[in-house]
Amino acid sequence: MAETGDIHIRETGRTGRITLARPKALNALTYGMAMAIEVAVEEWQASGEIDMILIDAEGEKAFCAGGDIAQMYATGSRGDYTYGRKFWADEYRLNAAIADCAIPYVAVMDGIVMGGGAGISVHGSHRIVTERSMIAMPECGIGLIPDVGCSLHLAKAPGHLGEFLAMTGWRMKAADSIHAGFADVAVASDDLDALKGRLEETADPDAISDFARPAGEGTLTPHLAAIDRHFSGATALDCLRTLEEDGSDFAQKAAGMIRKACPLSVGCSFDLIRRVRQLGRIEDALALEYRFTWRSMSDGDFVEGIRAQIIDKDRNPRWKVARLEELDPAQIEAMLASLGADELKLGREETE
Repeated sequence: MAETGDIHIRETGRTGRITLARPKALNALTYGMAMAIEVAVEEWQASGEIDMILIDAEGEKAFCAGGDIAQMYATGSRGDYTYGRKFWADEYRLNAAIADCAIPYVAVMDGIVMGGGAGISVHGSHRIVTERSMIAMPECGIGLIPDVGCSLHLAKAPGHLGEFLAMTGWRMKAADSIHAGFADVAVASDDLDALKGRLEETADPDAISDFARPAGEGTLTPHLAAIDRHFSGATALDCLRTLEEDGSDFAQKAAGMIRKACPLSVGCSFDLIRRVRQLGRIEDALALEYRFTWRSMSDGDFVEGIRAQIIDKDRNPRWKVARLEELDPAQIEAMLASLGADELKLGREETE
């Protein structure tokens, strides 16, 4: 098993253990880390000697704040899109493998969980959150869409909560993440060491119930009716317009978050959730997501979004489409259209 500076993969009895080990980088997921997880998950299922997989991370701030996009930006800004496309294809294969894992996959989602971090946790069979958890899919802010298969969870969220979360990138605490279907159970952070010790000892996820605690009322609970009303429109722009016509603090905050995001990403995310809702399989969700991410650097705003938010940090992105009002539905169709021979293939031999 792998023991590197970025990730620790080992076996404790009949429990397969994965620990992300980049706390200073908020445990951002590198390509090497993702591939190491995939190999471990495959080998443990095949061996018959592991009854449960348990994934966690070092530090108290983050389980995983997303994918490490430095190399994607470095290559994409030079017009080389090959690395990014391979990263996404291989990462999505890992996401599907976790969702289809034949043995229990327990994720301890303590601290920040965003983007790629959700992709290696939310698809697990048992998802644990704490009072420190903060879960979000903020990709529209950097010129992407909610991906790593999480469009499926957004599509399955109650009512139109999925459209709201995708378009705003709203940060969910424990109770909201459970309501939205991104987590299953809340546990006190002080109990995590004891819980993980029990799971390692028993290799039985039923032990989680002994540590469960009420998650309390979600911060979104008072606004769920308003979310369903505002996000039931036929287009992303319809939803934004009704929000801006609503003078409540909540509606104005949500509208402001959408206005700051990439209009092309917002429009495509809305359509993505609606399309995935009619599909229902993670493989189909990933295939649709990949159509956008494959084009996100060449035809979209991903490189500019990263420049503005991560590299230069001027928070002043120059989007190709400046406002949602200027977004042509044909542009959404083009970003989500079939890639032909480049469509996502989830077999390992087909992505290498």
